Amino acid sequence: MPALLPVASRLLLLPRALLTMASGSPPTQPSPASDSGSGYVPGSVSAAFVTCPNEKVAKEIARAVVEKRLAACVNLIPQITSIYEWKGKIEEDSEVLMMIKTQSSLVPALTDFVRSVHPYEVAESCHDEPCSC
Repeated sequence: MPALLPVASRLLLLPRALLTMASGSPPTQPSPASDSGSGYVPGSVSAAFVTCPNEKVAKEIARAVVEKRLAACVNLIPQITSIYEWKGKIEEDSEVLMMIKTQSSLVPALTDFVRSVHPYEVAESCHDEPCSC
């Protein structure tokens, strides 16, 4: 069990690291004794999931989102299979999933930006708010 302690302490620092990266401040590594004063506020960090038709589109959107400081990090997961209903028919497509890590306060701006550049008629965006996808 002691081997897991360093990993667990890094996981506790993840929300703080995301907050500082999204705000443009350099992340700091507080000592484990100061974790309670990390400044992390529950609910202040969100993850959004957005599917794209291919890796080229996903990379373009991901890079723009990070450059505009709308997210701290975007992970791309290639070759997912999406099964969904569209215009009364069941469809199946290969897509790329973007996992976008951001501050909760940036979700509205992130959503607006993704919708403005995304090639889909309806860009899927799931995060910590209820959605219809």
